[in-house]
Amino acid sequence: MAYQATFQRYESKYLLTRQQKHAVLQAMQPYMQLDAYGRTTIRNIYYDTPDYRLIRRSLEKPVYKEKLRIRSYQRVTPNDPVFVELKKKYQSVVYKRRLTLPEAQVMHSFQTGQPLPVQSQIAEEIAYFRAYYKKLKPAVFLSYEREAFYSLDGSEFRVTFDENILYRERDISLGSAIYGTPILSCGQTLMEIKCAGGLPLWMCRALRKSRIFQTSFSKYGRAYQEIVWQKTKTQEEYSNVC
Repeated sequence: MAYQATFQRYESKYLLTRQQKHAVLQAMQPYMQLDAYGRTTIRNIYYDTPDYRLIRRSLEKPVYKEKLRIRSYQRVTPNDPVFVELKKKYQSVVYKRRLTLPEAQVMHSFQTGQPLPVQSQIAEEIAYFRAYYKKLKPAVFLSYEREAFYSLDGSEFRVTFDENILYRERDISLGSAIYGTPILSCGQTLMEIKCAGGLPLWMCRALRKSRIFQTSFSKYGRAYQEIVWQKTKTQEEYSNVC
């Protein structure tokens, strides 16, 4: 299976209304094309420490932050390939390292604490991450529907639209059905722009014309905040009853 194992790029995020998404798609039409996969459902398992050290640190907006997840682009069986991804961000630049292995091998490694059955620089980076943070556990299952567009000029410029973003804390499996709690309001779309340098002039004009502004948004971060809010709400309700 051919895939890109490393990325180094800038990523910017925007929350769009239906009207804004339509306007951006119209502006993109002469310059970009939907990839061959069309609209896909992406599944993710985010790993964290028992006290959510990784995401709490990330939400503090440090100069450097990192996360570890397992991802698939379909509902998988044990023999299907999945991605183990180590994502880092330093001074606004995103670095991503990933391996692809059968789901059964990956889950066995993470459940037993044994190394992944592959030897490479990326595997060593992932092993160091797991050893450094220790006791990592599957914290959240997060899924969403994505449309990904690539630039017709052959550059690395990419645009993705994510909708129906759902999270849950139970039934954390890449082979399970899609369900959970939404983290976007009805009609909202999360757009991500990924590029090696500056934005094309036509995109800058489209964003300005539709009054679309960059925002700070983490899917796992938003899910974590919702989890904390729900737990706090439950505790308050219990206290009031007592």
